[in-house]
Amino acid sequence: MEILDAVVIGAGQAGLSASYHLKRRGISHVVLDADDAPGGAWQHRWDSLTMRDVHGIAALPDSASPADEAGRANVVVPGYFGGYEREHDLPVVRPVRVDRVTSEGDLLVVRAGDRSWTARTIVNATGTWSQPHLPYYPGIETFRGEHLHTHRYPGPGHFRARRVVVVGGGASAVQLLGEIAPVAADTLWVTRREPVWRTDDFTPEVGRAAVALVEERVRRGLPPASVVSVTGLVLREQERAAERLGAYARHPMFTAIEPDGVRMPDGSLWEADVILWATGFRPAIAHLAPLHLRSEHGGIRLDGTTAVQDRRVQLVGYGPSASTIGANRAGRVAARGVAAWLAQSESSASSA
Repeated sequence: MEILDAVVIGAGQAGLSASYHLKRRGISHVVLDADDAPGGAWQHRWDSLTMRDVHGIAALPDSASPADEAGRANVVVPGYFGGYEREHDLPVVRPVRVDRVTSEGDLLVVRAGDRSWTARTIVNATGTWSQPHLPYYPGIETFRGEHLHTHRYPGPGHFRARRVVVVGGGASAVQLLGEIAPVAADTLWVTRREPVWRTDDFTPEVGRAAVALVEERVRRGLPPASVVSVTGLVLREQERAAERLGAYARHPMFTAIEPDGVRMPDGSLWEADVILWATGFRPAIAHLAPLHLRSEHGGIRLDGTTAVQDRRVQLVGYGPSASTIGANRAGRVAARGVAAWLAQSESSASSA
């Protein structure tokens, strides 16, 4: 039985960064990716999302980020990731969908159907894209219109001449309203809290401060908030047309969903054809359940990227690294954490 030093689960930005740094350190590992092709979650983004729309992405280690601002993000980024894998000869195996990770003595066993890999450590980099969050509201099952989540956003043409409710206070809601409002019959934007708009520039210092806020949550074992949730919202030039149409007049959450629309707090019915849920994603970590990593607060407590409950486990693409702001750095930190555990284990074995 081959025993690897590490198994990386996921080949998005954080996973590739971790693999690059593990390889530089000479740490034997494999990267298991659930997708058929390179690109992580980027390959599943909607066609209208361009590289200009995503404010660029953090470059992978020792590599310049793509310069094609007009290109589709779901084409440019997967191409970039695939080229990076080949250039650095990263040990990616796909498609492999991990079912569970179990602890067997000093080792961890990563299982995917009838296949398994045994390792001294794991780096979990599964991100959030496969776990869209659709909250429950009274009457949701009675709606005769269409429910959509941003996970399956079909492009603005799908909403032409339709009445659309957009739910959510994050950047994706703002961006999609910018596309939908100019072609829809009408839109209604509802959020649980008043949106926070940025009035200053989003500098690297601001990004690092936002990451630090999310890091503090996971250090305490709380469920992670998204980095975007603490950076605030800003309207880009391509969203000004929607602004002129009044699309960004925020309304409080409806009290119920009815067959023909949503019931507002004042008792009125806003008739709707589509409810678009821009309600975010949850960490894709169900396969880690056998390791019992969650704290009493419901999240996984981290020290950097190291799971406090089991220091053989590194988490990247979780909490502060679940965005392009923190993913690249997290891969380097995780590789350092793996190396530290391996050195500690070797030292313990030598002194025994």
